Amino acid sequence: MIADSGYCSRRKAEELISKGRVKLNGHPVKLGDKCGFRDLVTIDGERIAMPRKRNFVYIMMNKPRGYVTTVSDELDRRCVMDLLEGVEERVYPVGRLDRNSEGLLLFTNDGELANSIMHPSRHITKTYRVTVRPDISDDQLVKLSGGVEIDGRMTMPANIVVKEKQPGRVVLLITIREGRNRQIRKMCEAVGLEVARLRRISIGPIRLGMLKPGTWRELTADELRALRTAIGKEK
Repeated sequence: MIADSGYCSRRKAEELISKGRVKLNGHPVKLGDKCGFRDLVTIDGERIAMPRKRNFVYIMMNKPRGYVTTVSDELDRRCVMDLLEGVEERVYPVGRLDRNSEGLLLFTNDGELANSIMHPSRHITKTYRVTVRPDISDDQLVKLSGGVEIDGRMTMPANIVVKEKQPGRVVLLITIREGRNRQIRKMCEAVGLEVARLRRISIGPIRLGMLKPGTWRELTADELRALRTAIGKEK
């Protein structure tokens, strides 16, 4: 709650607690201790105003191509935040899609849930509809499914489904349980495939559905419940 109050970062707060500089109602605080809104929290004797309970917001967007997944951009490129008109709470993207990728992107101000979705240990599945060129061989399929080396280490096994084949192009459904930087593109490049289009269509139980590009909506109660169940944080 110290970090939520804006006093410092979460890591810095843990450091202050470890050094015994934080007290709760006059007693030293240990890592993991909880406090309420009426409790007195001090750091080096200075009282810290604890924040009121936040109104958590959970949003899904169909990100169009040409937008970067950042809150702001020093190069003045179009940002996904520009598309969130009407959202009163300050939210942040959960993970990212690169500028030329599109599809499902989640936003929230619930930091705990966002970290759980992104944490490698949760192995939350992400499915992408990927158009590659020119064609794909059985050997390439086997390599993609079993794992390829990118950035110096192997990827986890992936589920690959060939959805459509036309001369010079193939449409794949690729499901992974990781979230490494530009992972799908790098996996395809590693086996000699060019990615022509990449669209994320699901994150765990959350599916993009018929949401139009550039638009957003809040997650339903059922969707949020399913997401919490998937990451082991059902409430």
